[in-house]
Amino acid sequence: MNGPTRGMPQRPARHALRRLLPYYHPYRWQVACGLSAVVVAALLASVIPFLLQRGVDQIRTGADSSTVVRLGGVMLITAVASGVLRFTMRSLLNGVSRRIETDLRHDIFARLSILDASWYARWRTGDLIARLTNDLGAVRMAAGPAVMYLVNTIFGGLFAMIMMVRISPLLTAVALLPMIGLPVLMLRLGRLVHDRFEAVQSQFSQLTTRAQENLSGVRVVRAYRQEQAETARFATLGDTYLTANMRLATLNGFMNPGFGLLAGLGGAITIGVGGRLLIQGQITVGGYVAFGIYLAQLTWPLIALGWTTNLFQRAAASMTRVLELLDAEPLAVHDTGTTSLPVAVGGVNAPQGGRTLEFRRVSFRYPRPVIMSEDGAARDANYEQTPHGATPSDSRWILRDLSFRIPAGGTLAIVGATGSGKSALLDLIPRFFDPQEGQVLLDGIDIRELPIGALRAELGYVPQEALLFSETMGENIGYGLDVADPERIQQATGIAQLRETIAGLPNGFDTRLGERGINLSGGQKQRTALARALARAPRVVLLDDALSAVDTQTEAAILHELRTALQGRTALIASHRVSAVRDADHILVLDDGRIVEQGTHEQLMRLGQRYTELLQRQQLLEAIEAA
Repeated sequence: MNGPTRGMPQRPARHALRRLLPYYHPYRWQVACGLSAVVVAALLASVIPFLLQRGVDQIRTGADSSTVVRLGGVMLITAVASGVLRFTMRSLLNGVSRRIETDLRHDIFARLSILDASWYARWRTGDLIARLTNDLGAVRMAAGPAVMYLVNTIFGGLFAMIMMVRISPLLTAVALLPMIGLPVLMLRLGRLVHDRFEAVQSQFSQLTTRAQENLSGVRVVRAYRQEQAETARFATLGDTYLTANMRLATLNGFMNPGFGLLAGLGGAITIGVGGRLLIQGQITVGGYVAFGIYLAQLTWPLIALGWTTNLFQRAAASMTRVLELLDAEPLAVHDTGTTSLPVAVGGVNAPQGGRTLEFRRVSFRYPRPVIMSEDGAARDANYEQTPHGATPSDSRWILRDLSFRIPAGGTLAIVGATGSGKSALLDLIPRFFDPQEGQVLLDGIDIRELPIGALRAELGYVPQEALLFSETMGENIGYGLDVADPERIQQATGIAQLRETIAGLPNGFDTRLGERGINLSGGQKQRTALARALARAPRVVLLDDALSAVDTQTEAAILHELRTALQGRTALIASHRVSAVRDADHILVLDDGRIVEQGTHEQLMRLGQRYTELLQRQQLLEAIEAA
C-alpha cells in the first residue's frame, strides 16, 4: 500500500467489489434492460442450432423446399434479433460502467477536497493520479464488460447444456467430463492474477510519481544537469513495470488456452463418442451437427470465463486501492465545529472589521512521514498525537509553547530565520494542521469549535508559494468569491501593483494563464495571489512571506497601499524581510519555534539583539546585491 490512511483496516479483496453495488442504483433500469438483453440474446443463440438440427433432419427425410426456406427465414430473423440485442446490451452496460467510473471519480475528488494537509503530506501525487486513472479504468472494466460477459457465460452455457442434454444426456456428460478441473483452475489462477495485478498497479504508481516529479521540477533537473540520471532512473522504473506486466501477461496467456484446452478435450470426445452414437442410430445427423455447435457455444463462455475472472481480480485489486481514498479520513483536522462567531468589530456587513486572534501555549509538530519501501509499500507511520502534558522538547517540534494575542484590527509581524516556524504558525490558523497542544482562538472561541467553512470564510491567505490555476487572470484573482465583484477585484489589483502587469497581457483580465501561472514571473505570481486574498475582503489577513519574490521598489509601493487596506482588519505578516514588517503594531521574533523577542520595531531595535542582527544581515545582503 502506497499511502495508508490512519486507522484503516485491511479489507479482503473479495469484499472490495461489493462497494460498487450502491453505484448501480441510479442506473438500475439501464442495468435491468441490459442484462435482460444479454439473457434473451443468449436464448436466441441457442435457438439457431436447434433450427439447423430440424432443417438437416427434414432434408434427410425428404421434406419439401418450402419448409427448408421457412426454417432459413426464421434463422435469419433470429440472428438479426440476436445482433440487435447484443448491440443493446453493450450500449447499456458499457454506458453504465462509464457513468459509474465518473461517479467514483467525482466521489474521490470530493473526498480528497476535505482531507487535511497532514493526510496529503503522507501521499505521493503520482500515486493519487494513478488511482484516479489506471485503477478506476480497471474497476470500470469489471462494472460493465465483466458483468455482461459473466451473465452471458452463465445463461449462454446453461441454455447450451439444456439443448445438449435434450439431444443426448450420455454424450453431454462425457463431453463435459474435462470441465471438472475448471473450478480448481479458476481459483488458483484468479488469486495469482489478483496478486500480480496489484504489483503492476504499485509499480505504475511509482512510475507516475517519478514522471510527475520530473515534469514539475524540470528546471531543477536541467539546472543540476541530471537529465541523463533521471532518464536512467525512469528507465529502471519502466523496466520494473514491464517485468511486472510480463509476469501478469504470462499468467493471462496461460488462462485462456488452459480453459480452451479443457473445452477442446470435450470436442475430441464429441467426435469419437458422438460418431459412435450416430452410427448406432441413437442420435440423428442433425442432432450430431447441433451438438457440435452447442459445444462450441459452450466453449466460448468457458474461455470468456477466464477473461472475466481476470477482469474481476484486477478490479478487486484496484478497488481496494480506490477505497483507500474513498474511505480516507483527515489525520489531524476534523470538521466537527458547530459554534458560530459573534458579529465582527464594525458590524456584520461592514466591509472592514477584524477579529481578535490568540495563541495559548501552542506546540506543534508535523505528522511523521510515510517511509516507502522499494516496492512502493508503506511502513506503518501513523500520525500520533502527543500525550497530554508532554513537554515538547523533541527536536522535531516546530512550535514550542507559543502564547500571544492580536486585538481586532491589529497587525502582528513574525520574523525569524528560515525554519524558525513562521509558516507553521500561519498554517494553524486556517486549520491546515491542528496543534498537538494548546489552543488557537478567534474572538475567544477555539477554532476547532468552529465549522471549517465559517472559519476560512474569515481569512485571506497568501501562501509562501503562490499557486495559480490554468484559468484567466480575472478568474484567478476572483477565485473563491461567490459572486465576482469587479470593483473589489480592481481595488485589489491596485493594492498589489498589478494594473500595469494586467494591461501588458494580451487580453488583460481575460488572458489565460499557463499551468501554475508559468507565463508570469515569480513576483507577478505573488502579487496575483495577494490580490486574490484581498479581493475576498477578509477580516483576518495572513501573509506568509508574500513579497519575497517582489523587487524592493514594488514592495515599498505595495506596503504603502497595504497600510490603508489593512486598517480595521486583523493581519499576520510572516517575512524574512524586516522592511516588510517594521510598521506592524507588534513583532514576534521566532527562533527554533520559540518566541525569543517581541515588541515594536523601535523597541526591538533598542534591544539590539536577534531582530537587529536580522536587519543588519539584510542590509548587508542588499548592499552586496546593489554592488
